[in-house]
Parts: sequence; C-alpha cells; structure tokens
Amino acid sequence: MMQFSNWDILHNLLMATRWTLLLSLIAFVGGSIVGMILTFLRLSRSPTWSRLVRLYIELFQGTPLLMQLFLTFFGLSLIGIDVSAWTAASTSLILFSSAFLSDIWTGSVQSLPKGQWEASRCLGINFIQTMRHVILPQALRIALAPTVGFTVQIVKETALTSIIGFVELTKAGTMLNNATFQPFKVFAMVACIYFMICYPLSLFSSYLEKKLNVAH
Repeated sequence: MMQFSNWDILHNLLMATRWTLLLSLIAFVGGSIVGMILTFLRLSRSPTWSRLVRLYIELFQGTPLLMQLFLTFFGLSLIGIDVSAWTAASTSLILFSSAFLSDIWTGSVQSLPKGQWEASRCLGINFIQTMRHVILPQALRIALAPTVGFTVQIVKETALTSIIGFVELTKAGTMLNNATFQPFKVFAMVACIYFMICYPLSLFSSYLEKKLNVAH
C-alpha cells in the first residue's frame, strides 16, 4: 500500500477540483447559450417550436443524468462515433443544464404581467424589441437568484461523470481511496471541497433573492 500524507491527498484532490470547476463552467456557459435559444423559441408565436422545446425539456428533465451520460458515452460508440469522456461529460451536462435553465427563464418571463406584451404590440414594437427592452430587464431580476442556485446543482452533478471515467473530484477521491484504503479521510476531504464550492453559491443565491425582493 502506497503511503500518502494528508497534504498529498489534499493536493491531488485540489488538482482534480480544477476539472470539476472547468466542467461546471462549460456546462453553465454552454447550457446558458442553448437555454436562451430554447427560451426564445418557446416564447415565440410558433406552436410547433413551442411543442418541440417542451418535449426537449421534458426529455432531459424526466430522465436521469446518469442515463444521459451512458447514452452519450457508450451509445454513440455503437453507431461508430467514438467520444472521449471529456466530450461526453461536457455535452451531457450542457444539454441537461439547458433544459433546466430554459425552464427557469421561461417561467420568469411568463410571470410578468401580460399587459406589458399587449402594450408593446399597441406601440408597434416587434417581438425581439419587446424582449430586449421591456421583458428581459424585468425577467432578469426574477431569474437571477434561481439561476445562481442552479449552479450548485451543476457542480454536484459533475460527480456523476466519474462513472464514465472522467477524472474530476469524485473520481480522484475514489482513486485515492483505492490507493490509501482510508475512505473516511479521503471522502471527508472530498465532501469539504464540494461544500466550500457550493455553500458560497447557495449564500449568494439567497442574498440575491432577498436583495431583489424575489421572495415577496
């Protein structure tokens, strides 16, 4: 059995944390881009696009992320498309995140009084201009807190990517446990690192909710 000091274990976990943070950032940024497109399509006047987006959201919200990872990583190889663990992890998390972010943002927009849409149409303002100058600035106040709160879920969901071999914080913890046979020490450190990442985000989300008076 290899000998690891506490610092060796912590150092290796911190190195792996970089990939957890990078994957979380990619999932959030990519999910935001896709989610914004889905939101605009869902709010458009096309019933076809609206139904397709709802189907997309129900699919990714209604199935486990673990299954989505398996289908991306192993399923694509069955049709001759080989993807790396990194590609499968980032793609799955982007699609997963986009479904939830789109739902948050669509709900924020739809919570605004319908009279604002009607007033904009009476003034001759088109859909894009209404969204940009009237709806989005108000919806942003409503959506900001739950959006920040959802980043906590993204960070925690990255742990599932360890199942397809992506070496992030949880996978590194498993590998170190196999080398040291000290599960309590290793996974206590893993839990502490996750807590130090997620807790400030949760506090920030609560702060924004109170600051923007979203809860009232």
